[in-house]
Amino acid sequence: MHVEGAAAVVLAAGQGVRMKSKRAKVLHKLAGLEMVRHVVGSVRAAGIDRIYVVVGHQGAQVREVLEDVTCVEQAEQLGTGHAVDQCRAVLADFDGPVLVTYGDTPLFTGATFRELLAYHTEMGAAATVITALVDDPTGYGRIVRDEAGDVKAIVEHKDASPSQREIREINTGTYCFDSKLLFKHLKEITPDNAQAEFYLPDVLPLMIKAGYKVAGYVLSDPKESLGINDRVQLAQAERIMQERICRDLMLSGVTIIDPQSTSIEVDCVVGQDTVIYPQTIIQAGTVIGQDCVIGPNCRLVNSRVGSGVIMEHTVVVNSEVGDCIKLDPHSCL
Repeated sequence: MHVEGAAAVVLAAGQGVRMKSKRAKVLHKLAGLEMVRHVVGSVRAAGIDRIYVVVGHQGAQVREVLEDVTCVEQAEQLGTGHAVDQCRAVLADFDGPVLVTYGDTPLFTGATFRELLAYHTEMGAAATVITALVDDPTGYGRIVRDEAGDVKAIVEHKDASPSQREIREINTGTYCFDSKLLFKHLKEITPDNAQAEFYLPDVLPLMIKAGYKVAGYVLSDPKESLGINDRVQLAQAERIMQERICRDLMLSGVTIIDPQSTSIEVDCVVGQDTVIYPQTIIQAGTVIGQDCVIGPNCRLVNSRVGSGVIMEHTVVVNSEVGDCIKLDPHSCL
């Protein structure tokens, strides 16, 4: 489904210091795919074709992994508001909803983005915040709503009163904006904070003060909003992504004996009635036919496996395996 008249801005300019890595954070892989590519893929799955990725740190390397999107340079990282403002020129002729999300929040689905756009339009809002209800909101901005249910304020944890700290609805940091109002109010925000940066959320109180509606769209699955700041969160996101991949395969007719010990990357295909035993890793575009028995302890990389194949304790890399073949245990192809 194509969303007529919608655009997206993906913020991917930061370094990601807490990753303790020589590689830009958004280039770290999740289920075999760079984080930023997951995000762009979800935006595209929502039906948005007009996509702008704001790049900065290791911008050339980020550009290399992206296809069919426009990259916009943020030469100096001066905050999220400044990053979005780099798209002012490319969106100058645009008058419609703009999704703003991050290259390090790769778990949002295309369905969520599509529902956000529909909700934003239905509510007639100047801005719509994706929110989440969490058990422990410590450290997150709290969503304060008015009697009508609209967003009245987003209060950061450190500024929240005791009663506001009881609020479990948090700001995920992903938004949908009316484009013209977004860029109008971006001109008005100031770097009046400890980091001396221009923060995107600062446009919201300006919109509210001007009398515009700010809506809050509540995620059905709070796990989608997980942002990745370090390798611990990367591992958490990997587990969530693996659960999704294995669930989709099992619902399509594949038996996975132990999803917790099975790793399958996003662009792999497994045929009906194939059984995957524990400690199996399936990577990088591997295609497996029907009625196979794979594992335990197999690794397949960029390979094509026919139907009716049996293998265990086997490594198959850049190879083809024909139909109805039983590989000897501990084979390497």
